[in-house]
Amino acid sequence: MDLRKLKTLIDLVAESDIAELEVTEGESKVRIVKSSSAVQSHMVMMPQQMTSAPQAAPVAAPAAAAAVAAPVEPEGHVVKSPMVGTFYRAATPGAAPFVDVGTSVKPGQTLCIIEAMKLLNEIDTDVAGVIKQVLVENGQPVEFGQPLFIIG
Repeated sequence: MDLRKLKTLIDLVAESDIAELEVTEGESKVRIVKSSSAVQSHMVMMPQQMTSAPQAAPVAAPAAAAAVAAPVEPEGHVVKSPMVGTFYRAATPGAAPFVDVGTSVKPGQTLCIIEAMKLLNEIDTDVAGVIKQVLVENGQPVEFGQPLFIIG
């Protein structure tokens, strides 16, 4: 799908009452979701064979966002995603995760893999400490700058 078509689709969603649009063309799949608080579009492209598992939409997200008055800053070092892609906790399906909550880590140790454009990128820690939280589920898409782990 070319860039002009994508821009047209994003503009269509932004200017209408459509909340979500999904288009499949060949092996490419594009999903555009309009944020409820502002006119923004979210686009995820992935090969068709990876989309065979159904994914549940976050239905309670607006209610949960309204219930929380101010976001709580996590204590510790936050490891953020350096790219857009798919988050994997282990090197292969069924293998043990690289780290779990409570695992001691040292600088340079692999925390996860992010698959971007069919390339597997190991994400390493730059600090020593203990994994306090894993903030992303295995196999979920992540955005640039999205928090992945909290190390204390």
